[in-house]
Amino acid sequence: MKIVKMAALSLLAVTAAAGTAAAEGSACLITKTDTNPFFVKMKEGASQQAKEMGIDLSTYAGKLDGDVETQVAAVETCIAAGADGILITPSDSRALTPVIEQAKEAGLLVIALDTPFEPADVAHATFATDNFKAGELIGEWARGQLGDKADDARIAFLDLNPSEVSVDYLRDQGFMKGFGIDIKNPTDIGDEDDPRIAGHDVTDGNEEGGRKAMENLLQRDPSINVVYTINEPAAAGAYEALKAMGRESDVIIASVDGGCPGVRNVQEGIIGATSQQYPLLMASKGIEAIAAFAADGTVPETSPGLDFYNTGVNLVTDKPVDGVPSISVEEGLAKCWG
Repeated sequence: MKIVKMAALSLLAVTAAAGTAAAEGSACLITKTDTNPFFVKMKEGASQQAKEMGIDLSTYAGKLDGDVETQVAAVETCIAAGADGILITPSDSRALTPVIEQAKEAGLLVIALDTPFEPADVAHATFATDNFKAGELIGEWARGQLGDKADDARIAFLDLNPSEVSVDYLRDQGFMKGFGIDIKNPTDIGDEDDPRIAGHDVTDGNEEGGRKAMENLLQRDPSINVVYTINEPAAAGAYEALKAMGRESDVIIASVDGGCPGVRNVQEGIIGATSQQYPLLMASKGIEAIAAFAADGTVPETSPGLDFYNTGVNLVTDKPVDGVPSISVEEGLAKCWG
């Protein structure tokens, strides 16, 4: 029955065998898509670490960001296969809770990567960027770039999707705090009343979505001069929309990801600054945790003062702002992925 369901959903699955020797455990990696460079690198990191540690790894991906049904089917498959643990970047940090609870009841270790569940303890652990901090850094940077003109900014917010999953509102609200906007409810996008907010639109985290969202917001307010984007593919699309209107040189774009294409866009002046994440580290640490759990039942701990394991973030820009920690594009290229 599971095989039929997987075929109907076009579930993308690849099993990385750990050699001919008996495996020391088995794991599943379930990402939002298999096309975004962030998740491609995550898969690469997990596969390499699993091979080194003798873990049988099966990988699955949704057809697009927000494809909850495919991720549910993947979790069910992993439960049925008797995996020791699951690493997952949830497409919806709330809707997946029931099937994750099933996995935990079946004795699997569940680790969220990048996107926390709501609440975070739906998973045994989360290995992620501090997404609020990532947003806060680019918000502080954008405000610093504008200086005295920040009080008259017109800001466009290019978010992820209407579900407002945790990674979406954390970055969005972090940017607002960094820029000096009263964020009201920190888990809600759009309840703010700051007059500098020109509007919000969704991008599905891809370039075409970013272009369309930017076009929509420019029609509403042609005076936009600051653009926040959920990720770098969305930022690239926003830039194309601005370029088509001849506005590419007088609008600040700030983003989150830190992939090599995005850092090169910072180098070229397409993006002003980006907060760099480390998906390979998230994935490799996740595999290590599942190996430890398979060996003796150890459950990973969180970073001090947080409800997740912090894999770090750095602001990448060649236009530094006093008081805002950052690394250069050269340093960002040395650490980038994709």
